[in-house]
Amino acid sequence: MADAEQTGSVVRENVQEMNQALAVKVQVNLQKDLKPTEENGNDHIPEISETYSVRRSDGTWHDAEVIQTRRNEHEGGRMEFYVHYKGFNRRLDEWVDLCRIDVQSHSSRKKRTAEETLYDFADQPDRKITRNQKRRHDEINHVQKTYAEMDPTTAALEKEHEAITKVKYVDKVQIGKYEIDAWYFSPFPEDYGKCPRLYICEFCLKYMKYEKTYRHHMGECTFRQPPGKEIYRKGTISVYEVDGRGDKIYCQNLCLLAKLFLDHKTLYFDVEPFMFYILTEVDKQGAHLVGYFSKEKESPDGNNLACIMTVPPFQRKGYGKFLIAFSYELSKLEHRVGSPEKPLSDLGKLSYRSYWSWVLLEILRDFKGTLSIKDLSQMTSITENDIISTLQSMNMVKYWKGQHVICVTAKLVEEHLKSAQYRRPPIMVDTSCLRWAAPKKKDLKISKK
Repeated sequence: MADAEQTGSVVRENVQEMNQALAVKVQVNLQKDLKPTEENGNDHIPEISETYSVRRSDGTWHDAEVIQTRRNEHEGGRMEFYVHYKGFNRRLDEWVDLCRIDVQSHSSRKKRTAEETLYDFADQPDRKITRNQKRRHDEINHVQKTYAEMDPTTAALEKEHEAITKVKYVDKVQIGKYEIDAWYFSPFPEDYGKCPRLYICEFCLKYMKYEKTYRHHMGECTFRQPPGKEIYRKGTISVYEVDGRGDKIYCQNLCLLAKLFLDHKTLYFDVEPFMFYILTEVDKQGAHLVGYFSKEKESPDGNNLACIMTVPPFQRKGYGKFLIAFSYELSKLEHRVGSPEKPLSDLGKLSYRSYWSWVLLEILRDFKGTLSIKDLSQMTSITENDIISTLQSMNMVKYWKGQHVICVTAKLVEEHLKSAQYRRPPIMVDTSCLRWAAPKKKDLKISKK
């Protein structure tokens, strides 16, 4: 992991230099050729670091800070402004044209507070929300923590991370039949990283700048499935195990693609210490990428998952929980307990908490007798800390005489299982279809040489 951190440091320095150079270039261009036009009807141009009311893609207006400007050559040189919506997760940041920015009323409009923008409790002014309700509301609505809510170390790291990845230059990616909006910055090589749109082969994951190149490649590409070994197949669902050392380019391309949809991801190029598990949907054309998770070959922290991502068109269909369940099935075959590497994304937190809750509720409903936290951990391969935090969120554990004790009733378990939040995952892992054996330690050492 030291190599990964060193690589990440080099990437951060390169990105900072790129952003600084681009900012200077944009300001020069603005001085040269930004003039009042009939399109905007006035001579006001949004300024970087200023806050304006901006119309989002759903038609609503929100306060947003202008972060960067550019001319989009794919749209005839149109001037665009990169904005961050105040109080919202950075995944919602986007490039907008001038017609979506309320420049006229900038100087006179009223300041709206974060609470007015974020919360939907305006029609119930006297209603008080608990800390748990606020946490869940923030997670579901992608509300970003303020620096004051973080500990000093986390706040410092978050500020550094935000400065490095502040602007996402790649707006959209075309992969297979899907055109997908990017959520976050990803460090593609400079010639590609500044393109508003990238074209990605859904089979080999090669990325391209031009549609013509992409169409030609799709006619020539011999890949129809991920490299590596197919270790699971049931119906149209298939999972491939890919070694980061044996298929380095594929795994690096996968990480660059994943970073477009993950905020806190630092691994891009040092993929050799990791195994990748690629989830696909299979049809006559081939095995189409749905998502993946990566896993360290040897984790000193006992992590059974390093990174997880479901491609946006396949989200909310149960694939994320399938990948989580799959990682735990591998842990069971290894006779180990495991936990995902932290920090998790906002969507990752929701998925894991929902999965852990369902697994534990199912056991508590069917088991007759007494269970300890340790028993649950051995049965599920979920760590004791993750089990305790999950049971605490459902008020099903108490601390008594120096240890955590499970306190549940059959009625409480059934009430939770009836909730949509803890319902059975729509796609289950059929262990009879899994063809995988835990690698021996000597095999892992050989693969790292």
